[in-house]
Amino acid sequence: MTALAKIVHTAPEIEAEPDLTDGFHLVIDALKLNGIATIYGVPGIPITDLGRMAQAAGMRVVSFRHEQHAGNAAAIAGFLTQKPGICLTVSAPGFLNGLTALANATTNCFPMILISGSSEREIVDLQQGDYEEMDQLAIAKPLCKAAFRVLHAADIGIGVARAIRAACSGRPGGIYLDLPAKLFSQVMEAEAGRTSLVKVIDPAPAQRPAPEAITRALDVLKSARRPLIVLGKGAAYAQADDAIRALVETSGIPYVPMSMAKGLLPDTHPLSAGAARSTALKDSDVVLLIGARLNWLLSHGKGKSWGEPGSTKFIQIDIEPREMDSNVEIVAPVVGDIASCVQALLEGMGQGWQQPPADWIDTLKTKREANIAKMAPKLMSNASPMTFHAALGALRTIVKERPDAILVNEGANTLDLARGIIDMYQPRKRLDVGTWGIMGIGMGFAVAAAIETGKPVLCVEGDSAFGFSGMEVETICRYGLPICIVVFNNNGIYRGTDSDPTGRDPGTTVFVKDSRYDKMIEAFGGDGYHVTSPDELTRAVNAAMDSGRPSLVNAVIDPAAGSESGNIGSLNPQSGIKKKA
Repeated sequence: MTALAKIVHTAPEIEAEPDLTDGFHLVIDALKLNGIATIYGVPGIPITDLGRMAQAAGMRVVSFRHEQHAGNAAAIAGFLTQKPGICLTVSAPGFLNGLTALANATTNCFPMILISGSSEREIVDLQQGDYEEMDQLAIAKPLCKAAFRVLHAADIGIGVARAIRAACSGRPGGIYLDLPAKLFSQVMEAEAGRTSLVKVIDPAPAQRPAPEAITRALDVLKSARRPLIVLGKGAAYAQADDAIRALVETSGIPYVPMSMAKGLLPDTHPLSAGAARSTALKDSDVVLLIGARLNWLLSHGKGKSWGEPGSTKFIQIDIEPREMDSNVEIVAPVVGDIASCVQALLEGMGQGWQQPPADWIDTLKTKREANIAKMAPKLMSNASPMTFHAALGALRTIVKERPDAILVNEGANTLDLARGIIDMYQPRKRLDVGTWGIMGIGMGFAVAAAIETGKPVLCVEGDSAFGFSGMEVETICRYGLPICIVVFNNNGIYRGTDSDPTGRDPGTTVFVKDSRYDKMIEAFGGDGYHVTSPDELTRAVNAAMDSGRPSLVNAVIDPAAGSESGNIGSLNPQSGIKKKA
């Protein structure tokens, strides 16, 4: 053996460096493993690089101008897809901005995960004054369905999995996931990191109702003379569209859709009692609630909106048992997921089901037709400036001609009147403020609707509501989304005619007179339109929708046309002090 051979033979083998990964990549890999392809957020310390890396890894990262709107986008993405929408924010103030959307998602039962970077635990716990120091987990817990913190890179897979399952299972809701800054730079072997990830299996398993609950509900329905079905947004979220339609048509029971359930069956369906809502609620003797809660939107199931106390029996389908009896007695609670419960009711009806008495159907039909006829002249006016009714009448026709478009709607009069005037024809095509009735959801919902569905979006906003998220028109233009925003501009909140009795300032509800919101979108490269009549509005919206470009229509509404809080003015307390004559 040569000397060189001896050296080679006896030299120690050099081990290869193991492949490594870090917290950044593990978060991205965990999301992708679970089929999450889009992140909504606002970049900044300490999550800027996470967004960059997610984009490089093929995820779609949509950056907003404000975290609340990114959070609203994530929330409605969850509603539309049944997968948790992801909102990514910076620490402290950014986290707080996203928290409103997280709480709203929880209230509305939208699956959403708010992921926020945070300051280091050891500094936060000693209150030593770290950059944007805040105990974010403690703040988030009361306002969401669940909250988790991950401290070690090896636990990222479990943390993401727990957040996904919590967001989707049972009654969906908002989840907070706290990721301290130094977690992202933690390094571990790539193979160990890969095996630490968790693919969530069946995150929202079916929860089938008890057979006796179905029998009880059907017995109550059989006893009804004036039955009614109320469809809530939970029914729309369930995506059990065919089964729900079959239940309505097989039972022959008229139905009233809550606003985000409109389109589960077309609003023009012969069993739709939406245009006779007051009569339907007040005179019904048995009400089947499907994905609807007896909250303020249904007058808590009592009061003047309903008949005499105790005259209405309620059957309720809900996945959350604690929802039952929340305001009034539920005589037939049906606990389970909506698809399973509706299917069980259908099977229980069988071939011999007796449909409701004809006089009940005829009563609602007569009332519906009378209300539609009474409303018609208001919708057909072409006066300038426009009333809310005339402007919505024009949009009503456009939506009818474009049933595949998604309608986003918020405001006071703009929201309340549109709910009743604009008919919907397909499920999950109407998105609005939901249970809390908050302002500011418009641009976030519109962006997510366009991205998640690929459909054109018509976003109808009151001028007050638009002010909460109007800067996001830059986001819409930056991503080139097919969104047409219509701002109903009546120079103020409710009306633009208030004044300051002292003469010092504008009235508290008054905005700059004759504002040109259309110029805002033009500044970012979108298309602006300024209209003063329903005919002009129709032409502008059709042109905008046909173009597929970011567009904003400034629709001039008579400043005196609105009413206080639209249809819920009674919620504004009045002063108890009587002025002297």
